[in-house]
Amino acid sequence: MTVDKRNENNVGYVKINNPPVNAIGLSIRQGLLDAVSWAEENQLDRVIVSGAGNLFAAGADTNEFDYPPVEPHLPDVLNAIERSAVPWIAAINGFALGGGAEIALACRMRIMSNSAKIGFPEVTLGVIPGAGGTQRLPRLVGLEKALDMITSGRPVNAAEALSVGLVHALHDDVLDAAFKTNIEQLLSCVPTSKLAAPEANSEAITAVKQRLSRKSKGQSAPFDAIDVIETGLTSEFDEALATERQTFLKLRQSDQAKALRHIFFSERAAAAPKWLKNVSPLSLEHVAVAGGGTMGAGIAYALLSAGLRVTILEADQEATVRANTNVNQILEASLTRGFINEISMTEIRSRLSVTTDYASVAAASLAIEAVFESMELKKSVLESLFKVLPPETTMATNTSYLDVNEIAAHLPDPTRVLGLHFFAPAHIMKLLEIIRAEKTSDVHIATGFKLAKILRKTPVIAGVCDGFIGNRILARYREAADTVLLDGSTPHEIDLAMVEFGYAMGPYEAQDISGLDIAHANRRRQDATRDPKRRYIQIADRMVEQGKLGKKSGGGWYQYSSDGKQNDPVVIDLVIEEARAASIERRDYSSEQITDRLLTAMINEAADILNEGIARSASDIDLVTVFGYGFPRWRGGLMHYGDSLGLGTIVDRIETFAMEDPIVWRVSPLLRRCVENNLSLCDIGVKDAT
Repeated sequence: MTVDKRNENNVGYVKINNPPVNAIGLSIRQGLLDAVSWAEENQLDRVIVSGAGNLFAAGADTNEFDYPPVEPHLPDVLNAIERSAVPWIAAINGFALGGGAEIALACRMRIMSNSAKIGFPEVTLGVIPGAGGTQRLPRLVGLEKALDMITSGRPVNAAEALSVGLVHALHDDVLDAAFKTNIEQLLSCVPTSKLAAPEANSEAITAVKQRLSRKSKGQSAPFDAIDVIETGLTSEFDEALATERQTFLKLRQSDQAKALRHIFFSERAAAAPKWLKNVSPLSLEHVAVAGGGTMGAGIAYALLSAGLRVTILEADQEATVRANTNVNQILEASLTRGFINEISMTEIRSRLSVTTDYASVAAASLAIEAVFESMELKKSVLESLFKVLPPETTMATNTSYLDVNEIAAHLPDPTRVLGLHFFAPAHIMKLLEIIRAEKTSDVHIATGFKLAKILRKTPVIAGVCDGFIGNRILARYREAADTVLLDGSTPHEIDLAMVEFGYAMGPYEAQDISGLDIAHANRRRQDATRDPKRRYIQIADRMVEQGKLGKKSGGGWYQYSSDGKQNDPVVIDLVIEEARAASIERRDYSSEQITDRLLTAMINEAADILNEGIARSASDIDLVTVFGYGFPRWRGGLMHYGDSLGLGTIVDRIETFAMEDPIVWRVSPLLRRCVENNLSLCDIGVKDAT
């Protein structure tokens, strides 16, 4: 049974029981509708609805979204609950999200556990609340709060839910509180649909639309949600409910919704890979972090925030002072932004030690080196760690590009070594690339996945190559951008094209923020292995030579001042000079031509990465591009986007571009096989690729 019912003292207890998240599918909808009839037939005093386990209900069963809707539909079920002669109380014992929150709103009364949260995350899946959420919520919390909750998708905690009028009471034992509620008090609660709709407020709606235009550019669902909410301000409830349902059904079959569902399921699969199901990871309590620079401090703070004990190891006393300062700066910033309070800040700080004494980590279960990107330095640090750590401890290198096989081979037991590629800032960025070297054992890979879960990061496993998954694609992205730049465009035009596609910023502004010297150092590392026949564009090298390092130096691809970012005529002159030296007749590129070239280059490189077995699946590549490199989530990630374009179209583009440069533009063998066998990239797993 997915909906359990029992009658105790003439009180109906209805439990949504569909583990693991009590998703609301057909059987739940039918079970709730049957419970309405059951309660009325037995003339019960009230019905208390709750969820099994630690959840109320985490929304609709998204597996049903690819099929036609089947009766009973959730809006009809909730209308029946709200209009029932037997009043319902929502005992919100855990997360109530999406359809789960809508069930609660249809009940006469809502009592919420102090540890629960409630929210409407539908826009993150490309849809809107489809069972009354856009109409009932504004009547309870007001227009501005409803707009914020629905268009952001962020849930609120119990205290906030009570303060805004979303729930009636908080209690540690919600079932007992619901049972003890006075019947007169219960019946005095007005059904939500009978409450007056808030007054229209064009200023509030305009403000939300402006915010969304900045943060959710290109997405449809948040703006559609506003329109439906606005409809309910001047229409009858049932009429607005019909508009909501029509919009929901339209959106759930949209390309954006399908793309967002793809990312949702990809993320879920990546967090718990089936091939590690029977592998037990190590216990994680004490973690050593070698290096307390910007990256090391960020990693340490992420570990500390997750409740772990951390020891930062440094080379000398002066470096320990810097490391402490770096961590304290992150703590202060988190305090200022309200992420932590003074008490938690003190508690976090109590679990951190910074020292030069490697022997102090002799009992650590995980060690992460986070020193400068130097092969010899990383080998030396890991060698020092190896001498003091227990033989079972996992040893990780936080490298962005370097050969983890070479690093591991330097140690007596290479099976203990893996890469943990954190993304800067490490305490904020959600992606964690877990790099498996040739001899890394499963227990240490499993420990890496356990760490990702503790840190609430999205883990993706990658094999060893220069740049792994993400930075290898990034390098090709930048190379393609530089080619377009030299042949006829400007940094601003290229950046604008990618922002219009959905990126938060283009490749040149992103380089200015990270620093041009970082990419320059990596290019120098690759000089010895670079194909001399491959076109090399040295504009960025010349800029670094001139001291144009990006925002930190006051100028890079753009000029920076108190007035913000401006185009730099010196850069354009440099580009034209380089083009003349190469006898290139520059031409104009449209925004579409720019995105076609840059995205095609990335898709082709990603196909090679999958073909070589560096990535285990196209979905993993999608996660890397979305969570690590700003690819618009609502386009489903790089490979999903390639599939949506059509792989035949991608191959045709590459062959056309190859007429200009046959060395750079070579069709990936995997793309050809997919076209020949009528496969999509997202059909491909590691066994199919190689």
